[in-house]
Amino acid sequence: MNTSDKITTSPLRTEFLEQLASIVGEDALLTDPGDCWSYGYDNSRRHALPQAVVFAVSHEQVVKVVVLCNRYAVPVIPRGAGTGTTGATVPVLGGIVLSLERMNRILKIDPDNRTARVEPGVTNQDLQNALSAHGFFWPPDPTSAAVCTLGGNLAYNSAGPRAVKYGTPRENTLGLRAVTGDGHEFRTGVVTSKGVVGYDLTRLIIGSEGTLAIITEAVLKLTPLAEAKTTLQASYRSIHSAAAAVSAIMANPITPCALEFMDRAAIEMVRSFSGLDLEPETGALLMIEVDGPTHSLKQAVEAIKSAASVDGVISIRGASSPDEVELLWNTRRSLSPALRNVAPKKINEDVVVPVSRIPDLIEGLEQLSREHGIRIVNFGHAGNGNIHVNLLANPDSKEEMERAMACLDATFDLVLKLEGTLSGEHGVGLEKRDFIDREIDAVTLDLMRGIKSHFDPNNILNPGKMLPAVNFEHADPLR
Repeated sequence: MNTSDKITTSPLRTEFLEQLASIVGEDALLTDPGDCWSYGYDNSRRHALPQAVVFAVSHEQVVKVVVLCNRYAVPVIPRGAGTGTTGATVPVLGGIVLSLERMNRILKIDPDNRTARVEPGVTNQDLQNALSAHGFFWPPDPTSAAVCTLGGNLAYNSAGPRAVKYGTPRENTLGLRAVTGDGHEFRTGVVTSKGVVGYDLTRLIIGSEGTLAIITEAVLKLTPLAEAKTTLQASYRSIHSAAAAVSAIMANPITPCALEFMDRAAIEMVRSFSGLDLEPETGALLMIEVDGPTHSLKQAVEAIKSAASVDGVISIRGASSPDEVELLWNTRRSLSPALRNVAPKKINEDVVVPVSRIPDLIEGLEQLSREHGIRIVNFGHAGNGNIHVNLLANPDSKEEMERAMACLDATFDLVLKLEGTLSGEHGVGLEKRDFIDREIDAVTLDLMRGIKSHFDPNNILNPGKMLPAVNFEHADPLR
C-alpha cells in the first residue's frame, strides 16, 4: 500500500511545534526559514526548505520526536553532515530535518574485543583519531572522512579506498540501535564476531538511507593498524593498460589496501596544482597502497609491482617519504572539488562493474563521450570496480544538458550490460531513484516496498527517496 498521501506539507501546527520544543528544548529547534535554509542542502546541490530543524542529543529524544511526527504525519529526514551526493537528505516533501550531529559521543572503545560503540554524529576522522591511540582503525574511509558522520557512512554504506581489502560498513558493523518510523526502538546484531540468530537486520538497515529506521547507536568492528605500509604510483600509456593492470593485481594473492584509478582527463585536471611528477605521455594512473607486517611487506610490494607491469606500463615507483604519500592522496582527494570548480553542475555517478569488465566499461564510456559530445572524466576505486564517472556539462545550455542526460542514460545501460550496479557507495537518494527499476526487478521492488511499509507504516521516514513510488501523488519540485 502506498501511504505517501497521508503526509502533509501544510504549515506545521503550533501545538506540534510546542511539543517538539518540549522534547528537545527551545535552543534545539529551528523554525525560521533563514535558520533552516542550510539544512535543506546536501552535496548534490539540490535544495528544499525544511519546515523545521530539530537537533537531538539522545536516543530517547529521537524516539519521542519520531512518535510525535508519526502522530501528526510529518515527514522526518535524518541528517548527519550533509556530505551525501544524491539528495537523500533533501526534504522534498517538507517536514522536519532531524539533525544527529550533536549525538557525537564515542561511548566505548573495547580493544580486547576489537569493538567500538558510537553515536551517529561522531565524524569518521574523530573516530579514527581516537582508535589510533589504541592501535586500531575502522576501515571505511570516504573522501569526506574529515567531516562526514558515522551515521551517514552507515546510512549510505559509504566505503572509500580501503574497501578493496577491508570491506564496507556492512562488513565492519556488528550491531545497531535504531528507531522505526512508528517510534519503536530496537536493536540488531551482536557484539561478538559471530552470530546467526534471526534475520540480519543490521545489513538491511545499513545502506537504507534513513528510509527504514533512524540509527542512534552502532557497534563497530575494529581492525588493528598495519605495522607497515607502502604507496606506489604506477603510470600507463592508456586507460586500457591501467585497467588490465587492475585485473592482474586483483588476481594476485596479495590484496592491496587501496587501488585508485585516474584517467587522462582526471590527470590533466589536477596536473596544474598537484605537483605530481608524471611523464607527458601518461594516459592513466594507478595509486596502489600495500600494507601488512614489516617483515613481509617488501615481498608483498614486489608481487604487486610484478602484477602491475603489464604492456603499456611507463613506470612504477614508490613514494619515498611521508610528504610524497600525502601528496598522492591529496591529489586524489582534490579531484572532486577540482571538477566542481570546472563544472559546478557536473553529473557524478559511482557505478560498479566486475573488475575484469573495467576495460569494457572504459572503452564503452569513451565511445559514449564521442557519440554524445560530452566530456567524461573517470577516476575511483578500481580495486573493486567502483568507477566515478563524471559527465561535464554546462547547465546553462539546454541542448548540452539534453545530450548529457542521454549520455547518462546510455551509461547506466552499459553498466548493467556489463553485469554491474548503478551505485557503489553514493547511494540512490533522488538522483538514481528513477533508474533503479532497470537493475531491480518488479518482484524484488515489491518486496522492498513491503519491508518499507512494515518499518515505516505511515511513510514518514525520508519519504520519496530510494524506491520509485507507485502512484506517487507528490511531484518532486526539483525535477
